[in-house]
Amino acid sequence: MINWIWLGLIVSGVIVAAFTGRMAEVTNAAFDAAKTAVTLSIGLIGIMALWLGLMKIAEEGGAVRFIARLLRPVMTRLFPDVPAEHPAMGSMLANIAANMLGLGNSATALGLKAMQDLQSLNKGSATASNAMVTFLVINTTSVTVIPATVIALRASAGSMNPTSIIGTTIIATICSTVVGVISAKLLQRAKGYRMEAQNV
Repeated sequence: MINWIWLGLIVSGVIVAAFTGRMAEVTNAAFDAAKTAVTLSIGLIGIMALWLGLMKIAEEGGAVRFIARLLRPVMTRLFPDVPAEHPAMGSMLANIAANMLGLGNSATALGLKAMQDLQSLNKGSATASNAMVTFLVINTTSVTVIPATVIALRASAGSMNPTSIIGTTIIATICSTVVGVISAKLLQRAKGYRMEAQNV
């Protein structure tokens, strides 16, 4: 669907430019954007390699496991329907810890594994369980301690202090996670929401 939306935007832009006599500006903008994309991508290679390397060292050094141990007491309260020793709990903890460290690739695989494990507790239902919805909210909003991608983008754009975003990122992601979890928990108790979920 998103491809059709982008196609519609591009086609409508070209049509408007043709009728207003601004095709030259559209062509120049397209070439400038392509040039910027290539320059930005090349500039990101070294920075991303450095940050991903550091994060991989942290992962191999046990940082993910350490964060997972710290989060376990909170997780048992957030997911009362998931047994503490169930594989789903371990997968969710590892996913959240990886997200906190900016390990996007590892987090994606762990997130998919967590959803599979949560589905095993869902008794074959085609409707997402409360635990699955809550985990999806946490995964989407994900508290991030080291926003490696944003740091890399800022550095490639010539920022004098690309890591200054860390503090505000932590605050913003904590706020988004808290709001998301509270909303999910409130909706889980709402009668209308439960009825809607059963009809999906």
